[in-house]
Parts: sequence; structure tokens; C-alpha cells
Amino acid sequence: MRLFDGMTVENGELNISGVGVSELKAQYGTPLYVYDENMLVNQCRTFINNFKSSRFSTEVLFASKAFSCLEVLRIANREGLGVDVVSLGEIHTAYKAGYDMRRAYFHGNNKTREELQYALEVGVGTIVIDNNYEYEMINKIVRESGNTVDVLLRINTGIDAHTHEYIKTAKDDSKFGYSVYDETIYDLIADINNQSNLNFVGFHSHIGSQIFEKTSFFEAVKVVMEFTRRVQERLGLTISVLNLGGGFGVYYTEEDRPFELAEFLREYIEVVERESDNFGLDLTKVVIEPGRSLTCNAGSTLYSVGGVKKTFAGREYVFVDGGMADNPRYALYKAKYEAMLANKMNEEADATYTVAGKCCESGDMLVMDAKLPRAEQGDLLLVSSTGAYNYSMSSNYNRLPKLPVVFVKDGTSRLVVKGETLEDLIRQDI
Repeated sequence: MRLFDGMTVENGELNISGVGVSELKAQYGTPLYVYDENMLVNQCRTFINNFKSSRFSTEVLFASKAFSCLEVLRIANREGLGVDVVSLGEIHTAYKAGYDMRRAYFHGNNKTREELQYALEVGVGTIVIDNNYEYEMINKIVRESGNTVDVLLRINTGIDAHTHEYIKTAKDDSKFGYSVYDETIYDLIADINNQSNLNFVGFHSHIGSQIFEKTSFFEAVKVVMEFTRRVQERLGLTISVLNLGGGFGVYYTEEDRPFELAEFLREYIEVVERESDNFGLDLTKVVIEPGRSLTCNAGSTLYSVGGVKKTFAGREYVFVDGGMADNPRYALYKAKYEAMLANKMNEEADATYTVAGKCCESGDMLVMDAKLPRAEQGDLLLVSSTGAYNYSMSSNYNRLPKLPVVFVKDGTSRLVVKGETLEDLIRQDI
């Protein structure tokens, strides 16, 4: 069981940035999302400080779908990150968090008229065009508004990154982007470039999520740049901006082998600079979009143990007071996590449990085959690395209220998202 920076053990109890788990339960209850604010800030700074070049400007965008709330966006903004948004709600949250929306990039494969109109109203700086249909709608709405907006075209490189099937985004049959091998793409680019209200500046590419092989990212750089050169030669354009997406793998369990981030980012820039020279490009900006790698390891979920059960078949369960409503990733991907009994950190982990939630689903599992000390009712169980796509993907299944979110820093804690009440659950009912 890995303890991340900021996690310590005092008198057998886990502390996160100097705050004990029993104190967190007493003040906020369980289940509870807990984020180490120092770790969030340090990850932001790692990206900003290491993804930079003397040859062109660089921009790091927070892919806010990983974890979108006002306070995390305020932190990202304060640390100098732009923001990647994919919906009306994400645009609105970034706007209300105080972002200069010129530093926002609007993604998605099926943007609605309402979303596009609101994006223009609040001044979103860049729209990423996904397909022909969307281009025609964007062009019409921007022209009607009398505005001008920068646009990128999302391209599909066909690179098959080694990750879960549901989070690959560059396969030839992906729902995202326009294939670089489709000859009609050149007509589309020429048409976009001819529109007076659209300032076509370059391409966006993203090959998937939770990728551990550096070579996948480096190969994508070559494919994108080779395609960029072909476009420039065939259409007589100058492409100035490339957005290379994100997808940098993170640690969940001992099976994961993420690369050292700062070293990778410096190497990544060197590859981009070298390949830019090789293909004769004159780029002015290169952009990346980390999400999971910014927030995942900073977040944990704290639960209380309700009971322990041994089945006739011999499987031992630990039941907790949350489940797939606050973490659906096992049900979706068979995602693996590590768990600890956070009030028994000095006791030997001599039992093997399946950590199961309280939802009325046989698939409501959180951790399979967790090595833990003997568990009892009232113990505090913590699942680590839940800082990305857990709060974002949570639901009210079984009419469970969504959890509060607490940030901890240097011995203090603060509530940044209130937990839902029973009245909140029926607030929209008629």
C-alpha cells in the first residue's frame, strides 16, 4: 500500500497533510472525498515548470472533466494553467471560478447550439472542431454572433495506445476527430481556413488516457507533425498551434509503472522541438491537457466500515458506507485501487477482503483482494488515488446523496463542496 507525499502515520492512524482521518470523520462524516491541496499545487507546478521551451510558447490546460469544482479551478487558474472544458456546465464552472475565458479550450464531439452560444458569450478563446457537421454549425453561430474565434481541428492519428478500450481515443473507429488518413480532410481544412469569422490556427490530437509508454506520445508527435507538414505543402497554409492532449498514466496499484513526470515533460519538449525541425515547422505554441495526472493521487475517499461478512464460498467482504455511486470506475472498467484501514496502520495486514459498497448491485465493488488488518465495524477504510473521475462521475444511484469534498493543507481542513442533503435529492422533483 503506497503512502503518497503528505501521508504520514501517527499513533497508528493515517494523517493527510497533517490532518488525522478520525478528525476528518468527526468534523465531516463519511463517506468523504479528501484532497491534499499541497499535492495539487505541486502537480500544477511540475507541469508548468517542466513543459516549457525557448523555441515556442507552451500552455498547460487543466482537463477539468477529471475533477471540476470552483476551488480546484481557482487553484489551477492561480498556478497559471489554462482550462479544457467539454460542456455547458464545465464552461460555466470555469467562468464562475474567475478564469480569463480566452484561456479556455472548448472540446467535445457533439457541441450543442446552446453550449456554443454560451461559450461565445463568456469569451471562450478556442473552439476545437471535431467533425464536418459540427464545423458547419460552429461557423454559422460564430458568423451570426459577429464574433471571431480561434479554432483547432481535432485529428485522429490512428495510434493504438495500450490502455483500456473505453479510454482509447485515437483508433481509426473512434468517435473523436477526423482521420489524418481520410483524403477529404484537406477540403475541410481549406474550407475552415477560408471563413472570415474562424481563425484556423492548428490541430488537436489526443491518443487516450492512462498511458505508461513514453513512445506512444513520441510517436503521436511524429504523426501529427508529418500530417501538419503535408497540410502546409498541399494547401499553402502556416500552422502555428499544436495541442497534443494528455493521457499521462498515474499510479493506482503496484501493477502501474508511471514514468517520472518532470523528466518525461522535459524529454517530451525535446522531442517536439526536434521533430518540429525535422518536418520544417514554425510553431508558435504547443499545448498539453493533463487531467488525471494533476488530481488523481491527491485525492482519496474515506469510508466507515459497516460490517464484515464471510460467504459460504469463503469470500470475505468488508462493507463500507459508500460504493459505486461515489466511485463507479470498478463497475465501468474493472479499475483497480489500493485500500487501507486508516485507523489500524501499524497492524499487520493478514487478511484478504473484497471491499464492497452499499448499493443494490452485485457489481458494487471498490477493491478486490485487499490485504488489510482484521476489519471491524466502525473502522475507517481509505481508498487512495480517487482524485480523478470519481467526484466527476458520481451519481445519486439508490438515491444516495453526493459526497462532500474537503481540502487538507498543513494541518488544517476546509470544506470546498458541500455534501448533498435529503432535501437536495428531491429539490428538482415536481
